[in-house]
Amino acid sequence: MQIILLRDVPKIGRKYDVKDVSDGYALNWLFPRALATVATASGIQKIEQMKKNDLVERQIQGELLSKNLETIKNITLNLKEKANDKGHLFAGVTKEMLALEILKIARLNIDPESIQLPKPIKEVGEYQITIEALGKKAEFTVLIESQ
Repeated sequence: MQIILLRDVPKIGRKYDVKDVSDGYALNWLFPRALATVATASGIQKIEQMKKNDLVERQIQGELLSKNLETIKNITLNLKEKANDKGHLFAGVTKEMLALEILKIARLNIDPESIQLPKPIKEVGEYQITIEALGKKAEFTVLIESQ
């Protein structure tokens, strides 16, 4: 069955991809969870338009971010997270959490994908995090303390 993905699905594809999957997988897993729809001619045309709109929106967001990189350089995020006695966090600090904190502090809407964090931070300490947009980079400091 040919489907259109509405969200990123691991091992299948990214948002707006048209893929062939088994009927059972589509009917029992993807459709009930609103992860995909059936690929029809009109649906494919609509998805192509949505891809273009998404691409334009990402470019605009990237341009805004590159303009605001100077502001980001001066930011220090102070996060208080639950940790054990040895300083290991119970839940890691992710890109999404950092983007949300930047939005709260600096009122800058940052795409979590532009934050260069290979894996979640799982220990108390001070970290230098890089943000990259349109070939420009900026670093900011994250200070994680035990709660």
